[in-house]
Amino acid sequence: MTTPIQLAVHGAAGRMGQRVIALAQQDPTFQLMAAYESAKSPRLGQDAGVIAGIGELSVPISSTIGTHPDVIIDFSLPEATVGLAKVCEERRIPLVVATTGLSAEQRAVIAAAAQFTPVLMAPSMSYAVNLAMKLVADAGRILKQLPSGVDVEIIERHHRYKEDAPSGTALKFGQIVAESMGQDQHVHGREGRIGQRPRNEIGYHALRVGDNVGEHTIVFGMLGETLEIAVRGQSRDSYASGALAAAKFLVTQKAGLYSMTDVLGL
Repeated sequence: MTTPIQLAVHGAAGRMGQRVIALAQQDPTFQLMAAYESAKSPRLGQDAGVIAGIGELSVPISSTIGTHPDVIIDFSLPEATVGLAKVCEERRIPLVVATTGLSAEQRAVIAAAAQFTPVLMAPSMSYAVNLAMKLVADAGRILKQLPSGVDVEIIERHHRYKEDAPSGTALKFGQIVAESMGQDQHVHGREGRIGQRPRNEIGYHALRVGDNVGEHTIVFGMLGETLEIAVRGQSRDSYASGALAAAKFLVTQKAGLYSMTDVLGL
């Protein structure tokens, strides 16, 4: 029998961390070795399985990375992720970064860690979202040939608790559009008498409603017709299962920076 992957979850008491723990417990490939939270978390010392709603696992939530797991999945906050990346760099622990809202400087710190240990960083862990990104890139390359031009708008919806806007996934979609079509102006919402829409613009619109786990619609507006590529999450399990797939992939890799396109072979 193959030895299970010794998994640690950073941000274990959060909504996503709980689902990662719950799904990992259903997968014999994994054994939960450790669960981490902020030193200020009221959940410290509590059992990670109980917090995740699946019963006791005898894995208390800790703020100290005192073990050496095979891989860590991170669903936390940007500042915490940066500190974790430095620890993983020093200890050569593979790291799946699923935290969003990272600044360019924070991403650079995480990327630097990838020189010493395998790191996978992606704005979304969802299989469907990453496939949609491939479709958006393909559509952009084809549609940019239209002489009449194409207007691109990105609409995203998330739950009321999400702290960053637009979502990291929406910004990634915008980056893909810009690279495939050439637009260099990124506009976030519109108000007032703004005049005619520029050709080189990508518009972003962020909705925060209820408990929506995530929706993204990329609209390609042409003269006479419209193409929309939409992806909608029904539960957080799509992101959690993607993160676990990323962890399985990462433990077999050499030091380097990877993304979900590597996991999916895109």
